[in-house]
Amino acid sequence: MRAARAAFWLRAAPAVFVMAWGGNHFTPLLSLYRDVGHYSELSVDLFLATYVLGLIPGLLISGPLSDRYGRKPLTVIGVLVGIAASLILAVSFRNEALMCAGRMLAGAGVGIGMAVGTSWLKELSMAPFDKTGDSTAGARRPSLILTLGFGLGAGASGVLAQWGPWPTATPYALHVLLSLGALAALIKAPETVRPEILAPGERPASLRDDLRVPLVSHRRFRRVILPAAPWIFATAGVAYAVIPMLEGTRLGSMTLGYATLLTVLTLGTGALVQPFVARINRATRGRALLVGMAAMIIGLVVAAVNAHYLSLVAGAAAAIMLGAAYGIALVSGLVEIQGIATGRDLAGLTGVFYSLSYLGFLLPVALAALATFANYTVLLGIVAVVCIASLTVVSTGLRRTSA
Repeated sequence: MRAARAAFWLRAAPAVFVMAWGGNHFTPLLSLYRDVGHYSELSVDLFLATYVLGLIPGLLISGPLSDRYGRKPLTVIGVLVGIAASLILAVSFRNEALMCAGRMLAGAGVGIGMAVGTSWLKELSMAPFDKTGDSTAGARRPSLILTLGFGLGAGASGVLAQWGPWPTATPYALHVLLSLGALAALIKAPETVRPEILAPGERPASLRDDLRVPLVSHRRFRRVILPAAPWIFATAGVAYAVIPMLEGTRLGSMTLGYATLLTVLTLGTGALVQPFVARINRATRGRALLVGMAAMIIGLVVAAVNAHYLSLVAGAAAAIMLGAAYGIALVSGLVEIQGIATGRDLAGLTGVFYSLSYLGFLLPVALAALATFANYTVLLGIVAVVCIASLTVVSTGLRRTSA
């Protein structure tokens, strides 16, 4: 019976995996849309921006909805939204408006996966569904599944686009097939949210009240999570969006392949380090988030220097360091969130955390806009300095809220 219960989280994991896959498999295709689709840099940046426009509402709204109506139905909706996004993107290569619509839907699907799916996996990693997981299983497993989805999706799509048939459609077809399999796996996955039991005469809280997520005012959230979260995806974005773009002038037709390699290196390293976050937390007395941010600074410095020299090897080294930083910071952030949240507020607060994290994904767009005023060595150096300041703020917050 224990083995059967331990497997419950694996029934929901494929859905979270394909939602993450559907959001990031577009990233290595950016050079394809520039070179083959003849889209301008502005249009490609618009595809990135519309993704975030779908992602943040998905994160903020789906979490409270799942706290009220259950994790399973919202997860099913997220997978279906991801399927719709891939179908639109597969048939709309020449239509910029539909491409933006598809990217917005993809963002919404990922938002549901990150807010609802990760909360569901966390709950399925605890008693009574799983009595074998350790204290960080509820943060480590969702983070690992997301990272694998992000990384393998980007890797598979990049390979198919570089060497496979119908490069603008095949990556999306693969995602649709995987999503259908994930829906089948969900059939026997148990619901973890139980209907709220009210006292006689008590009225249930309104959905508007749920959407407020009052725990965002928690002192630990404001002083630790708020200044750290945007760096999680900001530095990952530097690794697999900025570095390949800088190297593109040297690589020509192989830019897509190198972009795919850096995406896989970044997210693959992020996945590999996540099982070790619990040890890092114990060794640093709960300061693993600071270790992640320190790794970000090192990676940014390497990327800044390499922006001048443009070494493919140094670019890969920066991606590995930034990937390690991403993995450590993501799991550490989720551990912090799960220490703050109650069962009723978990998905909503997780959604806010990921929304803040994904704001960092706009960093490559901001750097591209500022590149007319300074070169990337200077810009990435400035980003590293700001990251140092943020690390100082987070360190102070950890110390003061632990007292």
